[in-house]
Amino acid sequence: MNQRVVECVPNFSEGRDPAKIRQITDAIASVSAVKLLDVDPGADTNRTVVSFVGDPDSVIEAAFRGIAAAAKLIDMRRHTGSHPRMGACDVCPFVPVEGVTMDDCAEFARRLGERVGKELDVPVYLYEHAASRPARSNLALVRKGEYEGLERKLKDPEWAPDYGPARFNPGFGALITGAREFLVAYNINLNSTDKAHATDIALELREKGRVARRQQRNAYYSSGQELRYAENLFPCGNCDFDGKRLEDTERHCREAHGYSLRDLLGLNDIDAAKGVIGQKVYRAGLFKACKAIGWYVEAYQRVQLSINLTNWRVTSPRDVLEAARSMAMARGLVVTGSEIVGLVPFQALYQSGRAYLEAQGKSACVPVRDVLQAAVFSMGLDDVARFDLEKKVLGLPRLHAGGLMDMRCRDLVDEVSRATPAPGGGSIAALAGSLGAALASMVANLTQGKAASAAAERQLMAAAEQAQRVKDALMLAVDEDTFAFSAYMDARRLPAGTAEEQTQRNAKMQEGLKLAIEVPLRTARLSYEAMEAAEAAMQHGNPNSITDAMVGFTIGAAGVRGGVWNVLINLKDLADAAYIADMRPACARLLAQADELLARATKEGNARLEALLLK
Repeated sequence: MNQRVVECVPNFSEGRDPAKIRQITDAIASVSAVKLLDVDPGADTNRTVVSFVGDPDSVIEAAFRGIAAAAKLIDMRRHTGSHPRMGACDVCPFVPVEGVTMDDCAEFARRLGERVGKELDVPVYLYEHAASRPARSNLALVRKGEYEGLERKLKDPEWAPDYGPARFNPGFGALITGAREFLVAYNINLNSTDKAHATDIALELREKGRVARRQQRNAYYSSGQELRYAENLFPCGNCDFDGKRLEDTERHCREAHGYSLRDLLGLNDIDAAKGVIGQKVYRAGLFKACKAIGWYVEAYQRVQLSINLTNWRVTSPRDVLEAARSMAMARGLVVTGSEIVGLVPFQALYQSGRAYLEAQGKSACVPVRDVLQAAVFSMGLDDVARFDLEKKVLGLPRLHAGGLMDMRCRDLVDEVSRATPAPGGGSIAALAGSLGAALASMVANLTQGKAASAAAERQLMAAAEQAQRVKDALMLAVDEDTFAFSAYMDARRLPAGTAEEQTQRNAKMQEGLKLAIEVPLRTARLSYEAMEAAEAAMQHGNPNSITDAMVGFTIGAAGVRGGVWNVLINLKDLADAAYIADMRPACARLLAQADELLARATKEGNARLEALLLK
């Protein structure tokens, strides 16, 4: 059965009292099956963002306990802070991670909302994917008026809560819960103490844009004159086009700028169907799925663009950062760095790192940590606080902490030499294959930007990409081979005093044997890919690195043969005849392919080496 994992990211309206924050997070962590990922308090915002993951039932329970604690500890009548908020727990979204859908998360939000409404006597609104009606999808619209306007809002039948009483809870306010994609909370730092500087850029970036102006006196957009719709005059907010009818301007915005004018007006609380004469004209922002404001942060003594990226696949942190850098320069400002609040998905940071390396003319086919570090440096993520990859990046590639690959080389060799059956040939075959892949990547990367042709460049980069993927998988296999053998040995130690125990023991041993076969078989297949990458690197790489590539495919061949041998030795004790019948010819084919590649590449490599020596 597939694992079901959901993330929950409640935002609590308390960022200054460590004792209260600790009580809330302790309540969440009291559900043993959840893992607390991050606690990020902000004194200026007076808000703490908490992130935790687990199975759905446990996460819903933990969320409720955290909200119940906040209801006792936080009095919204005394709350002040620079971030918009409606309640003691302002928002509590559920985010799909693994084995759950967005629809599942919407149902989790409904379950939580119903319970909070009943047991805590708190009004609850649903938003984003869980919204009960389209008008409530946008968080900003649901939260409009904030805590101070909530009592009046609850008297409006249009804003009756989805759960809980339609009456004001002065101590708590209201909860907003829902389901959404992973939201990246991202701040960009400026070398200014003037909030207006940050706001001017933030309004340019965000999807809902800003009031349109013309005749700017300087780079600051706010220096221009506001536009309004009038009879026979419907200006475009993004250029100098003036339509005589709203329909003319709608068509122009769609064709020239790629956005829906009616949708833009709706984001700014204007219903075009009711008429727009006298209403302000709006300029569309640069980025979809982007919300942004400007604020001053006393702790940093500078202003920030506070940005929420509601779908980082549509708009990435790097997208908005580079746009902000250009706008800041035009305004005589400097972006000093940026800050990720809470967590960031691995792929969001990894793709940014790759883009920066490629822009620098460097290979992006390097170790994962190198790519991530390039992103940290390029985005200035250490500007105002230390950026810890282990704590801030969700979904880092899996490692076996404390395993064989964490040993020093000398210690690993000594460990293999001892009179113990593991680590043995399977682990060393995986290590050999990983080293072969590493050499292939090295040769390809050394030639990056210097290949004989564009086609050769593409083949080298494909080889480097393949080699890095294979290298990482084989490094995991070094430990996994030992784990597989240990599982088999553990099964052998099971009691066998009764017939039932013997049956269970034999079944577990057979399961362990199949695992001990599958791991080295994967090692052999991956090692063959390492050989392919090394051959390509030899053919198209720097001639002075030819021997590195030759060592790569030679040691990769050892990984293939070592993996296959470990498969065959374990087949002899397996009882599944059909499995054996499939496995033996598969191993033979793989060995034949590896032998053919090794012979071909060795012959070519020796010829190339001889030609170099004769020069």
